[in-house]
Amino acid sequence: MKITVLATTALLAISSSMTTAGTLGNGTWVPAACGAPPETPVVDDSDVDAFNKSIAAINTWQQKSRDYFECMIKEANADNATIADSANQAQAKYREIVEKVGAQADAAKKKLDK
Repeated sequence: MKITVLATTALLAISSSMTTAGTLGNGTWVPAACGAPPETPVVDDSDVDAFNKSIAAINTWQQKSRDYFECMIKEANADNATIADSANQAQAKYREIVEKVGAQADAAKKKLDK
């Protein structure tokens, strides 16, 4: 059991050092390592040439947007996993402390009851 806990703790420490946490402020989460979302293009319908250039810009924007949102999702998932793992570790540590204090109190009670 101790070996498993130590191995898990080591893996979590390594994995959390590899992730880049986003930032959370005023109820909005923003990824840290994805850059800014690409600027939305405007369709220019002034003439055929302008329209064709607009379509080319849209195609480029779509790929950049896809890359940005894939990065954002990957980072959000990593942050969620880090938060969940950290909370689970804190809860486990708290349970261990509660059990230890309870055992100490039981031992003291038994000692004093004699």
